[in-house]
Amino acid sequence: MYGNDFSAPDEAPGGLLGEVEAAEAELRAAAARGRRGGPAPDEDLAAYFAEVVDAEQKVEPRDWMPEAYRRTLIRQIAQHAHSEIIGMQPEGNWISRAPSLKRKAILLAKVQDEAGHGLYLYAAAETLGISRDELVQMLLDGRQKYSSIFNYPTLSWADVGAIGWLVDGAAIVNQVPLCRCSYGPYARAMIRVCKEESFHQRQGYEILHTLAHGTPAQREMAQDAVNRWWYPSLAMFGPPDANSPHSAQSMAWKIKRFSNDDLRQRFVDMCVQQAEILGLRIPDDDLRWNDERQAYDYTQPDYDELMRVISGDGPCNRERMAHRRAAHADGAWVREAAAAYAAKRAGQKETVAA
Repeated sequence: MYGNDFSAPDEAPGGLLGEVEAAEAELRAAAARGRRGGPAPDEDLAAYFAEVVDAEQKVEPRDWMPEAYRRTLIRQIAQHAHSEIIGMQPEGNWISRAPSLKRKAILLAKVQDEAGHGLYLYAAAETLGISRDELVQMLLDGRQKYSSIFNYPTLSWADVGAIGWLVDGAAIVNQVPLCRCSYGPYARAMIRVCKEESFHQRQGYEILHTLAHGTPAQREMAQDAVNRWWYPSLAMFGPPDANSPHSAQSMAWKIKRFSNDDLRQRFVDMCVQQAEILGLRIPDDDLRWNDERQAYDYTQPDYDELMRVISGDGPCNRERMAHRRAAHADGAWVREAAAAYAAKRAGQKETVAA
């Protein structure tokens, strides 16, 4: 159920949440099964690492890992964490303008979840030997990125619904396979994140369902939001496989399990049926079922636009980063107070120990 007033379409057996539960069971089984001890003194470390990954065991923080593997994980997890933090801004704009107290409370809870996801993911990245302060500073300096989707404006309340349905829906399709990532802390973090993102997607879908079955003006607003968010959501999966510099190696290391194009196709196939239930149109005149492929043919997003937005030339890039820098500066006193309290507690423990 999406809520007491809205019955959700039944999820097919083996759906995305089913995959999350299966991945969680695999993590428990792997932990119970254990694995052979660390490499022998004269053993090739790269060969040992490959053996662990190929056996579907998890690489843990104290294990030896290739430096390129560590750097790739830092880049990916940090970008994910930054995206959760920056991603609070587009919807946060509507907290004070939500159409009812109920809608405001739900949206407030969702934005709070996103903050929690960011902190959770920063903690996962810290297991790779980099501090949260370093990661945040790299974001503020422009040396690390966040998802391009958050550089688009939220022009109406329907945009909150479209973000939930399309943006969070794309995130779930992208992130559920990460529950089986070869790096243990990231895989375990994604179990919780994906369960909560599933609720976010349902919340957005319910908003659009209400609008699509409301007045003509509400229906028009819902359709307009879908029209504007559809192609940016498709671009969330990244460039085509042929132009994706990191995908092949990430798949070899089992950090990711599916290619950008495979994930994008799965998202399209999922959304077509959901749009039919909503009674809204996906803005693609070439969208049609391909019986030979058993999947939908669709128009690719504008990848040139994607690269422009990634490079900082999107509608809201400067606004998003200016807001983040201001919030970081405004929160300095909290960080300083927390550090002072931690130092005081540490001093008290040393005194007691003496």
